[in-house]
Amino acid sequence: MSEAILTPIVETKPWSKRLREQIRYYLPTILIAIGVLVIWELAVRLFNIQQFLLPRPTAILDELLGELRQGSQSILIGATFATLYSAVGGFIVGCGAGVLVALITARWTVISEAMMPFAIAANSVPIIAFAPITNNWFGLTNPASKMAIVAVIVFFPTMINTVRGLTLIEPRQLELMESYAASPWKVLRSLRIPNALPYIFSALRVASALSTIGAVVAEFFGGPRATLGVFITQEAAGFNFARAWTGIVMASLIGIFFYVVVLLVERWLMPWHVSFREPS
Repeated sequence: MSEAILTPIVETKPWSKRLREQIRYYLPTILIAIGVLVIWELAVRLFNIQQFLLPRPTAILDELLGELRQGSQSILIGATFATLYSAVGGFIVGCGAGVLVALITARWTVISEAMMPFAIAANSVPIIAFAPITNNWFGLTNPASKMAIVAVIVFFPTMINTVRGLTLIEPRQLELMESYAASPWKVLRSLRIPNALPYIFSALRVASALSTIGAVVAEFFGGPRATLGVFITQEAAGFNFARAWTGIVMASLIGIFFYVVVLLVERWLMPWHVSFREPS
């Protein structure tokens, strides 16, 4: 009887311990965020900072809640989904192409070394230099013009990281696979790809933030009004700075959401990785 009573307690204790660890881990971040917002609010009120310079967080929150109450009729909500669509589309195309090209270039070192100068050159070009070109190619209101910019931004970091993961293999592991007469496909599937997964997801986490930045910056150069970049520029031009800041907040939330999704997929595909192991 006592064992039956104690069993649920024993099973739930690790969960409570994990919850306390998570709270202890995230509490400083939450407190700092709240502290920054409080200081921001007090500074604007005490020093009488004008709205066009820096609106109060409470004013931004009021505008944001007003947009959320409108639901599907809200321009901000529609703009958020439009920007998210461009960011996700460009992310999938760019990262997918980066991984595919890395699989090819890792097999032939000459191709990898030949493409490296192009990777450096593309990463050196500012985002704004691509926007007029892609708008001319695909059309100003076509989401593909924004996706193309995002794809260019995320392609080379993903490709470079994937190549590193596929090629930085311990010689002893390769010798062991060769001793078993493993085919190149078997070596790729059983050794190189598992070794490259941490490198790939490291690039994907960076690309999740870059994709949001690329999509919003591309929209600054024109597009449908129902996009965050156009929404922010038009509201700022109309001196509705609190509403403009709501667009910035939604862009930040897109980046955070995107990053969390990538992190959850990483945990799902790589539960064996050392970074996800529970401390003993």
